[in-house]
Amino acid sequence: MGAAARSLPLAFCLLLLGTLLPRADACSCSPVHPQQAFCNADIVIRAKAVSKKEVDSGNDIYGNPIKRIQYEIKQIKMFKGPDQDIEFIYTAPSSAVCGVSLDIGGKKEYLIAGKAEGNGNMHITLCDFIVPWDTLSATQKKSLNHRYQMGCECKITRCPMIPCYISSPDECLWMDWVTEKNINGHQAKFFACIKRSDGSCAWYRGAAPPKQEFLDIEDPSTALSLSRTLCKHTHSETGGCWPRSSHSAEFFQSHLLSLLYSAVAPKHL
Repeated sequence: MGAAARSLPLAFCLLLLGTLLPRADACSCSPVHPQQAFCNADIVIRAKAVSKKEVDSGNDIYGNPIKRIQYEIKQIKMFKGPDQDIEFIYTAPSSAVCGVSLDIGGKKEYLIAGKAEGNGNMHITLCDFIVPWDTLSATQKKSLNHRYQMGCECKITRCPMIPCYISSPDECLWMDWVTEKNINGHQAKFFACIKRSDGSCAWYRGAAPPKQEFLDIEDPSTALSLSRTLCKHTHSETGGCWPRSSHSAEFFQSHLLSLLYSAVAPKHL
């Protein structure tokens, strides 16, 4: 038997072994604005993790037990979710499969957003919005009570690089990565995308409730005037103006607020 023929069984065995071994894929998540995370979640709570243990959660299709981490928590406040308190949070056993690690002992408070499992339980992954409570801005904390909910019918579109555009008036352009190279920038910390009375959406900054004139604004003249000024300073390398003039003046409102927020960074929020 030739060397090539003898190598075939070995190659087949290696191929078979490769298909049977579990893959060590890393968890991958797309960045989302905190408001998007709030709106996408079934449950949003402020809580402490008291203890944790590994538990079986049924079996896979091959009959093998499915392991999960169970956190017993102490709920401090619920911002969104069912009428009953959350008692247990479940997550995957490792970060490679999007499992979340929480400090236990009841000393560290978290904002936790995730999916409902019923009976006072919820499931979380690394793709959910889970951050230490003391890292949130005052605006973010207050927005959890009502502000974020006001914009759940709006769409927040992330801008990875300029030029970028919105396609409808119910969108807000999220510019943090372009302006600060950080998804946890000023728009994430100090802004919410709010739906107005005319059906359009626009960024609103601050912790106080939006004023009625902001919600009722329909006159696009201010946005049009500002857009002409800013257009001179937002040319792409190809000479294209951003936002493009073909967009309606109402569309400019979200663009302009996205651009202006860095120039009027909040001082007292």
